[in-house]
Amino acid sequence: MDEIKISVVVPVRDEEDSIRVLLDGLLAQTRRADEIVITDGGSRDRTAEIVGEYARRGEPVSLMREGAALPGRGRNLAAARASSDWLAFIDAGTRPAAVWLEALAEAVERDPTVDAVFGSWEPITDSFFKECAAIAYAYAPPVEFDGVSITPPCVGSSLVRRKVWQEVGGFAEELRSGEDILFMEKISGGNFRVAYAPRALVSWEMQPTLWRTFKRFTLYSRHNLRAGLWRQWHAAVVGRYAALLLCALPSLALGARWLAAVAGLWLLMQTARAVVALRRNRRSFPATPARNAARLLLLVPVISTLDAATILGAIHWAVADRLRVSRAAAIARD
Repeated sequence: MDEIKISVVVPVRDEEDSIRVLLDGLLAQTRRADEIVITDGGSRDRTAEIVGEYARRGEPVSLMREGAALPGRGRNLAAARASSDWLAFIDAGTRPAAVWLEALAEAVERDPTVDAVFGSWEPITDSFFKECAAIAYAYAPPVEFDGVSITPPCVGSSLVRRKVWQEVGGFAEELRSGEDILFMEKISGGNFRVAYAPRALVSWEMQPTLWRTFKRFTLYSRHNLRAGLWRQWHAAVVGRYAALLLCALPSLALGARWLAAVAGLWLLMQTARAVVALRRNRRSFPATPARNAARLLLLVPVISTLDAATILGAIHWAVADRLRVSRAAAIARD
């Protein structure tokens, strides 16, 4: 079949530190995109200015500026403007392998009946903290699919027919996170043919500190609940802490010493989760016993930080979203 036409779609906001890496990576592809369409969702830094530099020197890059656009709206706006029948989605803060677009396109050109192709992804672990964070939450061990080892699907490394994007209604625009999961669930639940391209690798930057991890996951927690993704994340965390709370109830009769025992139980639980994470990722992140011991010491606070962010984000959702909806419904009934 003839070579397909591909538009790369990128939503950005405040990415002046990473946007050059992404654009240089896209322009150095073994198979270049027909165009790169970027939506800036209200950057307060030099992101838009940097993108403009590439456009002015004749690169196939176009920029849309939107006052305030979350990732879903950014993707929808760029996809609507794109001129190709195939849309390749990638995110800011990532580095595509040189063969990323070629590998995605090859899956379609081998089988023209394919409607969507998902590539692979990996976190960039250029510090010990990021390495431990990847083990804790950011890396899913590859699974076998048709005899090929692949990572779970990710919108940030995908190629989709325009008509598929249209038929599923695009991305949810009011969410800061979870909109990508909802989009993939719609594709999975539809009558679409999906293929995988393990060589289409995208590497993405992670939060470098506990504090920035906490802030990011607090935001994700709230918006994943807004997306209705309770079971995928929050249910397990709430279940664990509900059990701990029940264990703490005897302290009303037995005093503070019992709470110390519950604290010890919590620490044991967190340590066990860290050990499980190490074991699950032992092939992806091999290490000596000494390095694994050091990882264990950092994994416990990383996992605890994620728990705290999950709970705080859920509280924010309950107060800022759920109660507001309930109040609005009550006013409407009155």
